[in-house]
Amino acid sequence: MARITVEDCQERVNNRFLLVQMAIKRVHQYRDGYEPQIDTKNKECVTALREIAAGKVRPDDERLYTPFPDEIESKLSTMRDFPEN
Repeated sequence: MARITVEDCQERVNNRFLLVQMAIKRVHQYRDGYEPQIDTKNKECVTALREIAAGKVRPDDERLYTPFPDEIESKLSTMRDFPEN
């Protein structure tokens, strides 16, 4: 694969929003010390997309996706409960 495209990644993850979230999370993991699962000399964001396109990282991968912390989840739940006028 000479060039990585969004279409390459969408064969594995069909939701573009989720794809971006996955790539961002993976870049943060590299910066925290995780090693890439593929050999590449590309920048972190391209490496993350290459891993997704290769199927090395999946949306159901617990290391990649972590739910919101409790404090954020509680704020979100209160934001959902708008008072009626």
